[in-house]
Amino acid sequence: MNRPRALVVDDEPDIRELIEITLDRMDVATTAVANLDDAYTAAKKSPFNLCLTDMRLPDGNGIDLIRYMHQHHPGVPVAMITAHGNMNSAIEALKAGAFDFVSKPVDLQVLRNLVGTALKLGNRAAISNRTLIGDAASMHNVRTTIAKLARSQAPVYVSGESGTGKELVARMIHEQGPRADHPFVPVNCGAIPDELMESELFGHKKGSFTGAVADKLGLFQAADGGTLFLDEVADLPFAMQVKMLRAIQEKRVRPVGVESEVAVDVRILSASHKDLDALVKLGNFRQDLYYRLNVINLHVPPLRERPEDIRLLADHILERLATEGDAEASVLSPGAVEALECYLFPGNVRELENILERAMTLCDGNVIGARDLAIPEDGGDNDQGDYVADDALDAVLESVEKQTILNALEQSRWNKTAAAKLLGISFGALRYRMQKLGLD
Repeated sequence: MNRPRALVVDDEPDIRELIEITLDRMDVATTAVANLDDAYTAAKKSPFNLCLTDMRLPDGNGIDLIRYMHQHHPGVPVAMITAHGNMNSAIEALKAGAFDFVSKPVDLQVLRNLVGTALKLGNRAAISNRTLIGDAASMHNVRTTIAKLARSQAPVYVSGESGTGKELVARMIHEQGPRADHPFVPVNCGAIPDELMESELFGHKKGSFTGAVADKLGLFQAADGGTLFLDEVADLPFAMQVKMLRAIQEKRVRPVGVESEVAVDVRILSASHKDLDALVKLGNFRQDLYYRLNVINLHVPPLRERPEDIRLLADHILERLATEGDAEASVLSPGAVEALECYLFPGNVRELENILERAMTLCDGNVIGARDLAIPEDGGDNDQGDYVADDALDAVLESVEKQTILNALEQSRWNKTAAAKLLGISFGALRYRMQKLGLD
């Protein structure tokens, strides 16, 4: 088998030699040159699997080589070598299309991780078992962008309203990229108490604080080799934002109670339904962290902007719910379809799922009518605060539903067929609701 080949471009002989030795030990052949002109010549003569280039070269800028390789050799990942601490250059390179970056002095473990990840791109078919449903032009654009971003290691900030599917987008970026065989670790930054945030993210040593009864790996280490998804990143405490910035820039973390840092190899994806730019202007979110996370912004459109996808989504959701509950698939009446297409969905796809799940359970037979949807009469012309209130109402309704099912089961001495008859629903619907409510 032919060895993979790398083009190394740096005007410092010591750096070129260090990289050549490191890659040779990884069984990667190298062609090393000192300037852009020689790099262009080498790229024209023979194919490469990877390119590493310094930012500042005697006859130009490494950004020019990134653009050249993207135009003439689009399948070759290009990584930038930057001066230590010069994150502006790194971000500029990533925005120009660089696969990743490594800082001087070159950390050999970081270099090996980068090369290994880059070489996987050529050996992996970009296949994901997840997809975004929708024929709207905006969704085609999102799917196309996901495929492009999967080939990069640049941080991506996924923006969009609650319920639009931001985590699904992040998972697809991960699954279609070279890190797919390693963990995808989602973190809800708003769900971790402030006093536990550092321990959860970076880990801790036994005895480092009250309650630390054993050593614990942090979420950064849990995602090593894979992807760390920082959901609701706007909720990070301000003091924690400083430590997060350092961990992302240095690719190292320091567990609580440990003196030394630990190297981590993770790709950072983040998301929030809040306006991070506005929070930066208000002084509630660090500008330097914002620019580090928001190298590339991928916006997921709200459901009200793609009404042509509602029927397609609804059919897909009903089929999935029926499969999960081992029940007969429900269908929408023409009136129900019209009602859904006229509704604005402040809660987006998540709200559509909730509406259909409730309607499928409570409707007579397997045809869902407009009334079964229980859509608000205002057409959904409310804000996110109203949708949070809807969530609270759903919790109350779920509690009532749970108690109603329990009463029916007790009356029928836990005969599910009899209980379903008492409730006026099918056996499959009862079984599905029991699974969802944790009553199995």
